[in-house]
Parts: sequence; structure tokens; C-alpha cells
Amino acid sequence: MKITQGARIAGLASAVVLLAGCTTGAPAATTSAASSGSAAAPTTTTLKLTVAAYPLEFLAQRIAGDSATVTNLTAPGAEPHDLELTAKQMADLGSSDALIYIAGFQAAVDDALKASPPKLAIDASTGLALLDPAAAEEGEAPKPGAHDPHIWLSPANMITMAKTVDTALSQAHPELATTLNANTDKLVADLKNLSEAYTSGLATCQRKDFVTSHAAFAYLARDYGLTQIPIAGIDATEEPTAARIAEVQKLAKQSGVTTIFFETLVSPAVAKSIAGDLGLKSAVLDPIEGITANSAGTNYLEVMQSNLKALQEANGCS
Repeated sequence: MKITQGARIAGLASAVVLLAGCTTGAPAATTSAASSGSAAAPTTTTLKLTVAAYPLEFLAQRIAGDSATVTNLTAPGAEPHDLELTAKQMADLGSSDALIYIAGFQAAVDDALKASPPKLAIDASTGLALLDPAAAEEGEAPKPGAHDPHIWLSPANMITMAKTVDTALSQAHPELATTLNANTDKLVADLKNLSEAYTSGLATCQRKDFVTSHAAFAYLARDYGLTQIPIAGIDATEEPTAARIAEVQKLAKQSGVTTIFFETLVSPAVAKSIAGDLGLKSAVLDPIEGITANSAGTNYLEVMQSNLKALQEANGCS
């Protein structure tokens, strides 16, 4: 759901909405961007940025650097699809300088934007070619306007998202533009290197299909010529039907996959059961919906590199 209140910011951030905040209060938990590797020197302005989920936290920290404190509405280790906001989070949202979110990803966030609007709302999916979730919903037609929200698993998408956030924040806070632009340039360079690693690393693989716990990897598959076979649909917490499990087993046999992938924030039981039934390996392919002690890295870039290695091993890439 797109937010339509307030004046539109021109250019790349066309979906950014200026909204009058009406409540005050500090975010429940903040993280300093100082540890994120941002390049530019600190400034005297400190923004209060709120993000809806981890991938957006990574972007905000890298782009804003020491110019912001960043609050993630989704607690570490929590599944973001089923986020429910507390009364305090709702109140704090109104005093945030900006909310960075993905429209249609988390219903609680979409609803909160109407009930407790921040000063600035930035839809990070602006300008992206969004995929519909039909293939992940066991043959059902997608709802009107529905799209696959897992946009961050494409490094190319993340580059566009970074530029969207940079443009919006720079226009709203021109005194920080030099810092924000410099940090964004370094982030974009890192993301381009990541994309090049995927392109070369997946160029010569024996197999192109891979089985995942839920349908989070469609953008990655699109960008690098792979085919995702999801056990569950768009929501990681949904239970696959017996018919879907049987279909996945059939497709896994036909495609000759060697590995059934599971993830870190939801139970691996179904994925491991399928792997056991078929005599296949099981391994982690992380949708990076959150970073925990079980993650194969401390940030988005590191976990994406781990995912690349997992895909290369599973698909016989040379």
C-alpha cells in the first residue's frame, strides 16, 4: 500500500511522503551507524531513522553513517512478515525523522503509517520492477497489487534502493547531502562488487534449480538465471500443504538437486524432512530478514557472500 499524504518529493524518491509528526518519544532501541563502515566524517545533525526490517537497517546505517541513530521495528531474530507493533513503537514512529519501509511487506507498518505518520516516509521499493508472487502461492492468482517484497536479495535492487534513500534524505536534509552522497557511493561500489561476484560465481553451474524453505529468492533467481523451487510461499511462517510438499519432492527429483535449503529464522523441520526422504543434503540459504548469532556473517554483504558459496556448492558451479 502506497502512502499518499503530504507533498511528494521530486525525482527518484517519488514515493516518499512528507507527513507531520504529532507525537514525541525516543525509539525503544537504537543502533549506532558508526560501526557500519560509512566513509564520510560525522556532522552536527543527528537524524532519528526508523526502519521496518534488517535489510533497510543495513542501508540506513551505511548511508547515514554517524549522522543518524537507526531503530529497527523488527527485533533481532524475529520473523518480519508477522511484525506486530507495540503502543510505544507506534508513538515513537510519529517522532521519527524518517521511516524506511517496503510497501506491502509488513501490514503492521503500512497501517502504522496512517495511524502515526513520521515526518518522512520512504518506500524503498520505489522504481523497482516488482515480481508478482503467483508462482510462490501454489498456483493461486496473486491479489490485485500484490508483489514479492523480498527485493533486497537482488544486489541490483539494493543499489536502486540505496539511491532512493539517499535522494530522499538528502532533499529533506540538504545540510547532510555531502555526507549521505559520499556514503552511498561507497555502498553502491560494494553492491556492484557483490553483483559481479554472483554473476561470475554462478556462470558455469551444472544445475540451475534450487529448493528453498520459502519463496524469498525470486529476484536473485531472476538476476542470475536460476530457478527457485519454494516449499512455502511468500510468508516464511506459512505451513506448506501435503500436496505442495509432494510437488516439491517431485520437482527436486526431476531437477537433480543435491541440497534442500532451510533458513535461520524459522523451523528447518520441513526442509530437513524433505531432504531426509530424498536422501539429499540440507544447508542454509539465508533470506537475510534478520541477523542473529546463527547468521553466516555480521551484515548483509557477508551473508550474501555465504549464500553465494552455498549455491555454488549445491549446484556444482566451477
